[in-house]
Amino acid sequence: MNIRVSAVQYHLQTIGSFEEFAEQVTHYVKTAEEFESDFVLFPELFTTQLMSIGGGKPHPKALTIEELPAYTDAYKQLFVSLAESTGMHIIGGTHIIEEKGRLYNTAFLFSPDGSIGEQRKLHITPTEVKEWRMAAGDGLQVFDTPKGRIAMLICYDIEFPEIVRMARARGADLIFCPSCTDDRHGFHRVRYTCHARTIENQIYVVTTGTVGSLPTVDFMRGNYGQAAVITPNDVPFPPGGIMAAGEVNHDMVITADLNMQLLHQVREKGSVTTWRDRRTDLYTDWS
Repeated sequence: MNIRVSAVQYHLQTIGSFEEFAEQVTHYVKTAEEFESDFVLFPELFTTQLMSIGGGKPHPKALTIEELPAYTDAYKQLFVSLAESTGMHIIGGTHIIEEKGRLYNTAFLFSPDGSIGEQRKLHITPTEVKEWRMAAGDGLQVFDTPKGRIAMLICYDIEFPEIVRMARARGADLIFCPSCTDDRHGFHRVRYTCHARTIENQIYVVTTGTVGSLPTVDFMRGNYGQAAVITPNDVPFPPGGIMAAGEVNHDMVITADLNMQLLHQVREKGSVTTWRDRRTDLYTDWS
């Protein structure tokens, strides 16, 4: 079975209303729909664009991170509507939600049947803790779809091999990794570990990041992003493990087809069989 995936290099720019945000989101979703994609991925923290709305003139100061959850209902309604109307599964990047006075950086899976899946970020960066007082999620979710079992791991999460092992052990063949990095160092940390996770677990990873700038929003002024569809490094796949990649820091959507049967083939008789050859007599078996 093939799965067609699209990933959005979302261009952050100052906006004046939620309607402007909705128009930009819809443009990207419609682009993926024209390619008849099964899944479309948005980046981490792209809804911080809503903070740039601020109080409007003559009060252009950006909203605070604590005010961003006020848009949660409108955000969900927008993406539910788009998933239902296009028939695609949409990973709506991440959005900040509030629960019992705590903020959570949360990825959402919007399905064509109107259902919503949720994965909170499990590993919180020092900046998220210090500047935004973000709390960590406490559990890994995997999601069954008509195209297979997937997981969503947010940016920093992909840098921890144990959590990806757990996702694979629970049957996930495809990991979506929405990301947001402000420089090349952060970008390459995420990108290189995405490659490592595909090799270790013989899975696909789809990742993307924010591009552009929000001049009025603290910690979102700089963005360095590139979408990529990443495969294991073995003969059936492209050399270097890159099925598709965008142009760095450009406003664009990439699309690629993933052959799920190839994963099963390389797990059984690839040049290396990393999943099968785990030494669970020496270290934890997450299954």
